[in-house]
Amino acid sequence: MSERWAVLLASIVIPASGATSGEFIFERAPFPSCHASTLVELAHGELLAAWFGGSDEGRPDVAIWGARKSGGKWSEPFELAREPDIAAYNPVLFFSGDKTLWLYYKFGPYPSSWTAARRSSRDRGSTWSEIERLPAGLYGPIKNKPLLLPDGTILSGTSVESYRAWACWVERSTDHGRTWTRHGPILVPGEPYGIIQPAIVPLPDGRLRMFVRATQRIGRICYADSTDGGLTWTPAQPTILPNPNSGIDAVALRDGRIILVYNRTQKGRSPLNVAVSSDGEAWNNFLTLESEPGEFSYPAVIQSSNLNLHVTYTWNRKRIKHVEVPLPDIPR
Repeated sequence: MSERWAVLLASIVIPASGATSGEFIFERAPFPSCHASTLVELAHGELLAAWFGGSDEGRPDVAIWGARKSGGKWSEPFELAREPDIAAYNPVLFFSGDKTLWLYYKFGPYPSSWTAARRSSRDRGSTWSEIERLPAGLYGPIKNKPLLLPDGTILSGTSVESYRAWACWVERSTDHGRTWTRHGPILVPGEPYGIIQPAIVPLPDGRLRMFVRATQRIGRICYADSTDGGLTWTPAQPTILPNPNSGIDAVALRDGRIILVYNRTQKGRSPLNVAVSSDGEAWNNFLTLESEPGEFSYPAVIQSSNLNLHVTYTWNRKRIKHVEVPLPDIPR
């Protein structure tokens, strides 16, 4: 490893304290276990989070739950979607260019055999459409929010977990999510059982980059690039950042810097870290959200209208935690 990379990886790590504020979205809930949160800003200062919750992941009572933050306080958890007698997974909230708020999620006995569903809202989540089940093979965003391009094109990072074969894809919509085309697969050469759950961001030089979760055999976050608006992608390859086969998320700040939230380890799901990059190559790990033994995983990250960073994540499968990071606390 070069001296440059060694210095970057050894950059100062600080706890989530001081100006950076953390809170549990709920203290009590009608479910004992929860996981896989998603986050969207509804209006200035108002947030909506969602996750799946029930007796345990994969159990038939697991549904999609949400909570709204308004006036500085989170509401009690409320049910957003439930499938009859089968588990729900991995909600994703996002706005399309026509101001429709979408909720995508998956349901089924296992990730290798699940189906996607969605519903939408035209009043910022106050009321929702009926649930629509999607055709086989169309999944929508599999874990992380899509990237909305300036022309309104939606790039949805998705993936398929088949028997001994994982692969990433991009589902692309130019009509606000009504229809989709599918692009891929994106693979690490020689590693068919390799990568899932893309997080897509624009780079300062005009390329698009997806960062993806990888198996422990690979042991690193991987990435692939597109130079044509997400129609085609390079083969994926490892970054210098470790990954223990756990979910990640990324966002491009309005000033062009890239934020990545991930477990900075090759085994387990602690610690949970936040890194920043000016080019998507060199990273400054500037914040440790959690470092105690346990599971702190599956982050979601957005930048709100006040330019602050917001992260939600699984806290020991018992709660969902929300952390707000003021923009001045993010180093350049």
